[in-house]
Amino acid sequence: MAKVITGIRRCGKSFLLKEIYRAYLISQGVEPSNILIVELDDDRNIKYRDPIELGIFIRQLCSDKSRKNYVFLDEIQKVYPIINPNLTDGKHVPAKVTDEEVVSFVDVVLGLARAENIDLYVTGSNSKMLSSDIVTEFRDKATNINLAPLSFEEYYDYVGGYETEAIYAYMQFGGMPLAVLKQEDEKKEYLKGLFETTYFRDIIEHSHLRKSVELDELCNIISASTGELLNAEKIANTFLSVRKTKLDRKTIENYIGYFIDAFLLREARRYDIKGRKEIGAGRKYYFTDTGLRNARLDFAFTDEGQMLETVVYNELVYNGYSVSVGSFDSVEKNKDGQSVRKTNEVDFYVKRGTRSYYIQVTADISDEKTRNREVRPYILLNDQVQKVLVINKPIKETRDKDGFTVIGIADFLLRFIK
Repeated sequence: MAKVITGIRRCGKSFLLKEIYRAYLISQGVEPSNILIVELDDDRNIKYRDPIELGIFIRQLCSDKSRKNYVFLDEIQKVYPIINPNLTDGKHVPAKVTDEEVVSFVDVVLGLARAENIDLYVTGSNSKMLSSDIVTEFRDKATNINLAPLSFEEYYDYVGGYETEAIYAYMQFGGMPLAVLKQEDEKKEYLKGLFETTYFRDIIEHSHLRKSVELDELCNIISASTGELLNAEKIANTFLSVRKTKLDRKTIENYIGYFIDAFLLREARRYDIKGRKEIGAGRKYYFTDTGLRNARLDFAFTDEGQMLETVVYNELVYNGYSVSVGSFDSVEKNKDGQSVRKTNEVDFYVKRGTRSYYIQVTADISDEKTRNREVRPYILLNDQVQKVLVINKPIKETRDKDGFTVIGIADFLLRFIK
């Protein structure tokens, strides 16, 4: 199968392929001449942005069937679709969005991948090659390799030093590779610039939007609401209070979908812990990178709990866990002695293989009131699932008086969830 590398823009997809993986192949004895790289954003390769010309070109380079060729097609989205030449007297006519009988980069990738002497790798930017497109077009005919920003373990391996300082810097500026290499002031400008010059431009281009003001404000609202349960109605009300204009539910859902497809946001759905089923209403949204989230707020809104929760969520996903927002109802007495139903939440209910945990994330539990709030759902659940409190303190795994696991964020990220 072809290997299609996707992920948020500027997370290192091209570098992974052209530098790291190429060097690995050579170290394994592959001749450099057998590694073919076609950079489709290079003006010298304009001819090969025609899908049929690209297919012909690669097959000519790989005509010797006795040689195994590793073919890297970088920035595949530059390949434009054409109308099937059989319908245009052999002419290569660029296709419109409404045309159905087209030849696109998908046909080229699937066709080349069938050649026994070609091992095919493809990267593409999010403007034309988003996650939903990959799933729809390639289905089970290609391997999707999703690349994320640096995990905390990867980040810490590079920067070293004290874990506490590294955690704080990581929560502030995230793990986008180029941001990690820059000084603090440069990090801020770089991350803020990514939104305007790359992400928003890609989304507007891909989704054929005319205006970006509403998209921009919605992004700010979600940034400030990290870790909160949101739905279209709640966001619409916030938008109305901030912008004094209405944004309908369908538009909000579409815009959030654009952010998810661009790998900027991830969605955590609610799960009924006792009923063992997904709950439709309400979602939590987390930025793929905390630095990007903070950049939307000009690094002025540094809520420690929100940043900590985002890091924990992303690292759980990165390490292969399925992650949901835990929810369950309980019946309790109110101050008048009447029985009332209450909805309780656990930050995350996570599973990987046979392992499952409830996880509460908080900056600190030294205050008794805060601790009681965090452990209350655990006491009400009273089941066999391991219950974990992740705090922003430099402590190793321990047990509290109720038998719950208490662990510092660094130990949790570098050891516990591995």
